Amino acid sequence: MFDKVLVANRGEVAVRIVRALRELDVKSVVVYSDVDRDTLAVKLADETVCIGPGPAAQSYLRVESIIGAASSKGAQAIHPGYGFLAENAAFARVVADNDLVFIGPSPEAIEMMGDKNEARETMKRIGVPIVPGSDGPVTTPEEAAGFAEQVGYPVLIKASAGGGGKGMRVVESADQLASAFTAAKTEAAAAFTNDEVYLEKYLTRPRHIEIQILADTFGNTVHLCERDCSIQRRHQKLLEEAPSPALTPELRAQMGETALRAAREVSYTGAGTVEFLLDTDGRFYFMEMNTRVQVEHPVTEAITHTDLIKEQLRIAAGEPISFLDRVPLAPFGHAIEFRINAEDPDNNFWPSPGTIVGLTLPGGPGVRVDTHIYAGYSVPPTYDSLIAKLIVWGATRDEAIARGRRALGEFSIEGIKTTIPFHLKVLGEQDFVAGTVYTDFIETHVFA
Repeated sequence: MFDKVLVANRGEVAVRIVRALRELDVKSVVVYSDVDRDTLAVKLADETVCIGPGPAAQSYLRVESIIGAASSKGAQAIHPGYGFLAENAAFARVVADNDLVFIGPSPEAIEMMGDKNEARETMKRIGVPIVPGSDGPVTTPEEAAGFAEQVGYPVLIKASAGGGGKGMRVVESADQLASAFTAAKTEAAAAFTNDEVYLEKYLTRPRHIEIQILADTFGNTVHLCERDCSIQRRHQKLLEEAPSPALTPELRAQMGETALRAAREVSYTGAGTVEFLLDTDGRFYFMEMNTRVQVEHPVTEAITHTDLIKEQLRIAAGEPISFLDRVPLAPFGHAIEFRINAEDPDNNFWPSPGTIVGLTLPGGPGVRVDTHIYAGYSVPPTYDSLIAKLIVWGATRDEAIARGRRALGEFSIEGIKTTIPFHLKVLGEQDFVAGTVYTDFIETHVFA
């Protein structure tokens, strides 16, 4: 195992990684921008380095600053978390070129699967069904219009180099295409330093199902069941649960094996997620692969009794997956994650930065909170609005829902608006309670 690891991220994921490192008796180095100097990850870290001003392009996306911090502090490895440089093959290559270990897959695997166009071609080659899409990146609005006319509206514009809903636009008609195309490219460039986009036919009313995989350097590749991420707004997930109410054991096994085929095809190592769209007839289509740990990884940990961050660290240090004696894993109980964002759901989810003047966290059996906030902390307007994740587990889905209602009722964040009331509305919808959810759930139910 490593002696010291640099955490190249911020917020709750930085806290999550620092805690995993401490349990493994590994020293942590946390980098931060000048507006993040008071965040919890900085307070918990063994060592810290300021790498620049607030804008991500001048701090968390500055490769030379992060490499310099790792070298100056004697770190042996870099954990990128999610977002920022986590799926940047060039960064992974620079890390290796500086005799550091990138805690993630190889640059080649990131290029093949982290790049959405390349991933689609790989899946097509091994016979995995994919949503009809453009042949490679689309560079002009005119080229996008040609594809849209060929497959018919609606279409989806997607960033090639990232995820998390950034650089994505649904286009319902030809008159929306040019402006949506420009907006998607601009957003992709800001989020991933890469403005490349491609187009897909947009499927109406699918479920969003993803399979968590792990692969080590000894040839062991396993999947840890699925997550249902259908509750989302503008392609940004807001609530995730595991297992999916829609999957039978047979369909779970089929989708899991498909995800493993994808990972093996590119000699994948580390943690990754293969994402699918599931239609109402039970047919699934490959959407993309995220070559990193996901925001929603805790629900998988809850139903499989695993620690995905520790597994990432072990694999990167040359150790095998630690729970091979339990494979294949079957889901145990049910878990739901609620993303608590600093947003006003009653005002079109408008960002709500500001100072937290009071904080009460829920607790009790089956309740977990991942967060970097505390009373007196000022939420900056500079970054993503995610400030906490509430994860609840129950022996059944009904128990998990009841526990979620109870925990959300206890969760109080004073001084800013949050999505806590929104989640309570979701849990009050009968279709959610019945497990009948699709990616248009918010538009057709909560804010219909």
